[in-house]
Amino acid sequence: MTRFRALLLVGALFVLGGLNYSIFSKENIRKNGELVYVDLAPRDPRSMMQGDYMALRFRLAQEIEQSLHAEKPMDGEKRLADVTLDGRRVASLAKPGAPAQVRVQYRIRKGAVWLGTNAFFFEEGSDQRYALARYGEFRVDRESGEAVLVGLRDAALKPL
Repeated sequence: MTRFRALLLVGALFVLGGLNYSIFSKENIRKNGELVYVDLAPRDPRSMMQGDYMALRFRLAQEIEQSLHAEKPMDGEKRLADVTLDGRRVASLAKPGAPAQVRVQYRIRKGAVWLGTNAFFFEEGSDQRYALARYGEFRVDRESGEAVLVGLRDAALKPL
């Protein structure tokens, strides 16, 4: 029985260590990551089970999907996309052969490109405020390309 408890304790420490590393990594990206804005097209802002949220689609994800053409990446596969930024730091997929200013990691989920997240949760009753959202504010890790959504912005890039 003590061997079982020891294995259980080691397993729990392993899981908690992995969880804390993931949290630390995301917080580091949030603080030190490259600022990038991505155009978005919000969808249904309600969920009966989860509370108020906004389902998100990103123009950059659509551009990446179109660039894949007939290529069929495997579900769960991670890749990097070369991205350019305009004067306001709004992201677009870099044209083939053009230098990238930032590389953004994306994942394939159910045949679609997924950038960091596909939903933004907000306090119940504040859906009118977030209806003005036009951009997702991301912080991108320069080394890995991992993107973390840190907020939403209006058409003038003002925080919501």
